Amino acid sequence: MIAEREPSSARGPLPEPTPGLRDLEPFRQGKSEISGQMNPIKLSANESHHGPSPAAAEAYRRCAAELFRYPDGAQVELRRAIADTFGLRVEGIVCGNGSDELLQLLIRAYVRPGDDVVLSRNSFAMAYVHATAQGARLVHAEEPQLRPDTDRLLQAVTPRTRIVILASPNNPVGQYLPGTELWRLRRSLPAEVILIVDAAYADYVVADDFESGRSLVEAGSNTVMTRTFSKLYGLAGLRIGWMYGPGNIVYAVTRIRTPFSASAAAMAAAAAAVRDVRYSQWVRDYNNRELQRIAGAVRTLGGGVEFVPSFANFYLLRFVDGSHTPDGAAAALEHNGIIPRPVGAGGPQDCLRVTVGLSHENDAVLQVLAEYMAA
Repeated sequence: MIAEREPSSARGPLPEPTPGLRDLEPFRQGKSEISGQMNPIKLSANESHHGPSPAAAEAYRRCAAELFRYPDGAQVELRRAIADTFGLRVEGIVCGNGSDELLQLLIRAYVRPGDDVVLSRNSFAMAYVHATAQGARLVHAEEPQLRPDTDRLLQAVTPRTRIVILASPNNPVGQYLPGTELWRLRRSLPAEVILIVDAAYADYVVADDFESGRSLVEAGSNTVMTRTFSKLYGLAGLRIGWMYGPGNIVYAVTRIRTPFSASAAAMAAAAAAVRDVRYSQWVRDYNNRELQRIAGAVRTLGGGVEFVPSFANFYLLRFVDGSHTPDGAAAALEHNGIIPRPVGAGGPQDCLRVTVGLSHENDAVLQVLAEYMAA
């Protein structure tokens, strides 16, 4: 069991961790078990219920005979596969142990104790953890319309700001900052401030005004886009992600990157997954159809619950009439073997997040929800 509290000692003083660690809570995964329930429907983590591409699974299996070898520290095949698929500069791509590791490397490379890091309110929780551990002062920019807000982000910037981080689409809401606003943010930030666009859910977005961050990276020397294979590509268990950045930032990150943090099996599976464009398009289309279907079904339940529009592989249910609550809905779902994700402190209030599952799993959610709202 991993310790969540600092142990006391009667034998004298303990080694002192860095000051910021005392204020940090460990990251809590989405719940995965229900007491007394066999094989619950887990919709508490934004995993792809379709699993990975068959090509990715086969590439993973082929690695079994080579497990005694170190992975390619230069990540050549995966970087080339990403570059070919998305039309990117291969030299601007760095892969890592999830986009989580890359965010950590960026913060380590550019943030000194006492510097400011600006976070849009619904950004990846680990960005907060890494910046705090680095000794930064965290400044949160609120999201009054449930999506990153350019004016709020700019108002949060100080002369000490080194990095601005926003998730687009964000979590737990699923909203993105339109491209024109993202460009306005970049042009209004000081040139020495790095803008990190955490685009973990970008693969799901089909919208004319969406900008993943790619064009901003290619237009200057101060923007980075981070991506992941954990969502649409179904490789969450392998922990593999990537970033796209200008040469100066790639240079800094690769100076401190652990050369073998991305495993051979993860890189092989990811390379095959990103090249299987037909499969990823099918997953994207399925997810978006289900989102539309779920939204329509929730609207038939009356005014007590609202579906918050999402461009990711999850959605928020907002309970607005006072007689029905997120806790009550979560209890009803769990009683029926379905695990949602309560929205913690700092997120939108009166909401419950649910991952988009397979059609029959989504049907089960809607049936329980209808029964709960009718009670």
